[in-house]
Amino acid sequence: MNTDPIADYLTRVRNAIKANHRVVEIPASNLKKEITKVLFDKGYIANYKFEDTTVQGTIKVALKYHPITKVSAIRNISRISKPGLRKYAGTANMPRVLNGLGIAILSTSKGVMTDKEARTQNVGGEVLCYVY
Repeated sequence: MNTDPIADYLTRVRNAIKANHRVVEIPASNLKKEITKVLFDKGYIANYKFEDTTVQGTIKVALKYHPITKVSAIRNISRISKPGLRKYAGTANMPRVLNGLGIAILSTSKGVMTDKEARTQNVGGEVLCYVY
């Protein structure tokens, strides 16, 4: 049993990037699927596929690298709200990652979204992670 599945997801992606893997397989959950969709929409991953062959299912994430320099699109991906210390942000104190160059992924009442989308929809929530 895993105590923090989101941290496990982020660590698998981080380790795959450090090992220069093209594809990483991650056990699926609804929240992980939504985080994957946000990463794809913002251009941090090349592609993804949800496979429901087992009871839990898996997410196959194709990582994105620069074609010439082979540098990953994701420089850093870090967990912010942990099970021991939850971090919440309202619309007034929404985090800005790298002064707007990175994204913060939030879990809101209207679904999983980035900090910019949450600001435009005037909704706050739990800050899951920073990506840049």
